[in-house]
Amino acid sequence: MPKIGLVLEGGGMRGLFTAGVLDFFIDRNIDFPYIIGVSAGVCHGTSFVTKQRGRTRDINIDNIRDKRYVSFQNFLKTGSLFGMDFIFDEIPNKLYPFDFDAFNSSKTEFITGVTDVHTGKPKYFGREYYKWINTIARASSSIPLFSPIVDFEGGQYLDGGTSDPIPVRKALADGCDKVVTILTRDRSFVRKPEKFRWIYRRAFRNYPEMVRCLDERHKVYNSTRSFLWDLEKQGKAFVIAPPTPVTISRFERNKSKLLALYKQGYDTAAELAEKLNDFMSAE
Repeated sequence: MPKIGLVLEGGGMRGLFTAGVLDFFIDRNIDFPYIIGVSAGVCHGTSFVTKQRGRTRDINIDNIRDKRYVSFQNFLKTGSLFGMDFIFDEIPNKLYPFDFDAFNSSKTEFITGVTDVHTGKPKYFGREYYKWINTIARASSSIPLFSPIVDFEGGQYLDGGTSDPIPVRKALADGCDKVVTILTRDRSFVRKPEKFRWIYRRAFRNYPEMVRCLDERHKVYNSTRSFLWDLEKQGKAFVIAPPTPVTISRFERNKSKLLALYKQGYDTAAELAEKLNDFMSAE
């Protein structure tokens, strides 16, 4: 049987679409030997590994109005719009306990992508770093300009989606024969160059490769999607994407819109279930 990997794009609150898809996978006992994600994709993917259905949906919906979760006050106090201590410490350890035992004992190979601020290139952490998954997920979810740099194991990291937004090439390099990829933007989406270049050039003046990474982000994103479409034509990729343009931002705080996006993810996966089964069962 071919090795099939699951690739998870980030996108902040747009990841509620991913949460819906993954909960459908749990309901249908659809699993993967290899999963790779960046940013919000990591947060949703880890709960999929532990089969904690509805966990990330509830975390996002229940806390979206909590100032500890996301607020301008957080940004003024910590330099991060999202409350990173709240999200990656209090939530997984106290409020919505993450099943660390299930994660550590899982046979699934889970890879987290981050961006090295000194090289502007992606770096990946796998099983040997599982015990630090909260810190690594935090690094992968730290949006440039909206979150401080995360120090870990002698390195400094930010949002994995900046340098490798849809890490399908890494999945193939790691031995996957085919990939199922969950996107958080519809198929027609084309990323434009970053706005306010002068702001991030100033903010990262001591990290010229990070500036280059941000300058080229739109090119990397769009070329990766083109590569994904080619894989799809070759029968090597199965793409699950929102059927219509996603109008919410990565910082969305409207509960009804977020629940609708979650339901759209679940329903889209259900509609594609038969085709997905054919893809996964084909040699």
